[in-house]
Amino acid sequence: MKFDLDGLTVYFPYSRIYLEQYQYMRSLKQTLDAGGHCLLEMPTGTGKTVSLLSLITSYQLAHEGCGKLVYCTRTVPEMNSVMEELGTVLSYREEVLSGGTSVLALCLSSRRNMCIHERVLKESDREGIDAACRAMTAPWALEKAKKARQGNGAEGSGHETCPYYDGFQLAGEATSMPSGVYDLEELKKWGKGKNWCPYYLTRQAINHASVLVFNYQYMLDPKVAKMVSKELEAESIIVFDEAHNIDSVCIEALSVTIHERNLEQATRSLGRLSSEVSRIKASDATRLQNEYQNLVNGLIDQGLLDAPPNEVGLASNVLPPDVLSEAVPGNIRRAEHFIAFMKKIVEHLKTRLRTVAGPRGGVISETPLAFLHRMITTTSLEAKPLKFAYSRLASLLRTLQVPNLDDFNSLTDVADFATLVATYSEGPPKFAIIMEPNGSSIPGASDPVIQLACLDSSLAIAPLFKRFGSVIITSGTLSPIDLYPKLLQFEPCVSESFNMSTFRPCIRPLVITRGSDQLPVSTKFDDRGDMGVVRNYGSMLVELCSSIPDGVVAFFTSYSYMESIICEWDGMGILRQLTKSKLVFIETKDVVETTLALDNYRRACDSGRGAVFLSVARGKVSEGINFDRHYGRAVIMFGVPFQYTLSHILRARLEYLQTHYQIREQDFLNFDALRQASQCVGRVIRSKVDYGLMIFADSRYNRHDKRTKLPKWILQFLGDAQLNLSTDTAIAQVKQFLRIMAQPVDQNALKQVLLTLEEVQMICPPLTTSCNIEEVTS
Repeated sequence: MKFDLDGLTVYFPYSRIYLEQYQYMRSLKQTLDAGGHCLLEMPTGTGKTVSLLSLITSYQLAHEGCGKLVYCTRTVPEMNSVMEELGTVLSYREEVLSGGTSVLALCLSSRRNMCIHERVLKESDREGIDAACRAMTAPWALEKAKKARQGNGAEGSGHETCPYYDGFQLAGEATSMPSGVYDLEELKKWGKGKNWCPYYLTRQAINHASVLVFNYQYMLDPKVAKMVSKELEAESIIVFDEAHNIDSVCIEALSVTIHERNLEQATRSLGRLSSEVSRIKASDATRLQNEYQNLVNGLIDQGLLDAPPNEVGLASNVLPPDVLSEAVPGNIRRAEHFIAFMKKIVEHLKTRLRTVAGPRGGVISETPLAFLHRMITTTSLEAKPLKFAYSRLASLLRTLQVPNLDDFNSLTDVADFATLVATYSEGPPKFAIIMEPNGSSIPGASDPVIQLACLDSSLAIAPLFKRFGSVIITSGTLSPIDLYPKLLQFEPCVSESFNMSTFRPCIRPLVITRGSDQLPVSTKFDDRGDMGVVRNYGSMLVELCSSIPDGVVAFFTSYSYMESIICEWDGMGILRQLTKSKLVFIETKDVVETTLALDNYRRACDSGRGAVFLSVARGKVSEGINFDRHYGRAVIMFGVPFQYTLSHILRARLEYLQTHYQIREQDFLNFDALRQASQCVGRVIRSKVDYGLMIFADSRYNRHDKRTKLPKWILQFLGDAQLNLSTDTAIAQVKQFLRIMAQPVDQNALKQVLLTLEEVQMICPPLTTSCNIEEVTS
């Protein structure tokens, strides 16, 4: 349908629309008109993506000054899903307008997802693919190959280059892309046809694209953000989808963790660099001399902040203005001096870790200023060169023509650590440096660790709010929505949470507070080891799995709790009972194992055998894996997934939030736990004709202050009859719900929640009574 929304012609690719989709698009338009930012919570399975794409692409068409749509997702499958929806939206628009509105939409991803070179793809991991690619495409590699072709000695003989990169370079200005929607597979297919490298092609085509889809890190992580963000105009519209954890992503982008083994690796890396510098000084001294001259000119003049897209660099939203405008300090310009400088830093960090791990050691927490003062005092280093450590290392690795940069990750982390500590040592401490004698999850293992923990999630995202007109943060589970503006330090012009329009109660949330023996169930620290609670949880799972067909997903609060309770259940014979009705699959920390378990879980559901998947809140399965239709007829949340409150990093962050933003400790912990629980149970429903049970198995969910923090679209189905249930009363409700849902879908009732154009016109508020809405038949 094509309709007018407050003066904007919207091209929506379906003949009917849900009420919440219309409301969502209206809020988006208000945001774009105001040139501000927004927070929007839209129920899962109600067409959020297609609504967002329809509205923003229509807005781009109507406003010539509007910039790119930059759509940030978390995973590659989500990226491909967005591109598929975008293709549907733009195909419909072209059909209505009879062409003439062609759009270029691109995906950006890593080399591993975009490479088409057969030999490079045989590498087993991301690091191997990156190194093999750099060895064939770096400027020095091309120079060697050129010398070989010209027959100037044996230095470059036999040096392989990438035919696709060569083809891309040879085409030069002619490497333009025709309009279209290119997901990763399309890009690779098109690149092969043209003999052009899709990885480098997309990075060059950024300027010509109207829509870009890529991972959060390309916008939030300063180490990779400048690859693309410097190309984006200020009028661009930035969308963060599934952004319920965006504050955590921002913090991780500016945090560094260094283990003792990383420091040993950094020492070995410095030894390699030192040997390489000595070799080059003997054979090609002009290369190092040229680098020295470049460094005298400063970072901007020598191009360190405008490095080729396949090289490392720290974005300017972290480096302070004095670092950008000045020359690199003289005492680290020469390669050998810089290596000696880095050795002192590494040795200082080793000394600090030895102190922590020693008999008189223990956990130490310091501000960046205190840590820096101690480092300067003991090493005689100056503070200013530390700010340049990351950029200076990047320059040296390029000069030495290192293909496998991942071999130097540990050294890069140390340089990153030094740069961040020196940069943020002034003013209120927004970082904490925490040294622990044991950072290992293995009991009894000694693994000293030093962590630079960012405490302020607004640091990474603040440049985006400042630079771009509209940043849209949206998800199915943003509740409680009022805490995000405080955490991210911005003022949304629209903040909205939408209800779900339904033709039947397709969600049944149940709060189970007691077992069948009427004993309370909870994963509170005092209760979780109680055999009565363990037995009740096991009996509850067995009874639910006996009553619910197909797939059931159970989430636990942590890996350690899941492992301990499964061991107890095995001893009680509960797992044996469970396997009578369902096959049992378990999530582990190994990604490959978990992926294999998920595939077999789906096969068990498809075959009719049924399965139960035991997984962890905050794990891989709780983020981005959908259990629609028969793959998830119920999700059980065992306990409230609070963070580990004895974590020193969490304690430091809670103190920071209390001091600077007046966010109380308990408010943040409740907010964080309930958004994780909502995210877990939200996996169960992906469309209006889908249905599922959301079971909250903990007495604490019965408290008003906990359950009211669940999203509105879940609360609308949570009545008094679904609260404070025992296992047996819950089973009765489960059976009744499944009996109702098993009936054929009433198509007439479904059409009642799908609004026609005339009905959309009727619900138009007085402000838009002149809405001109017309149906366009395909």
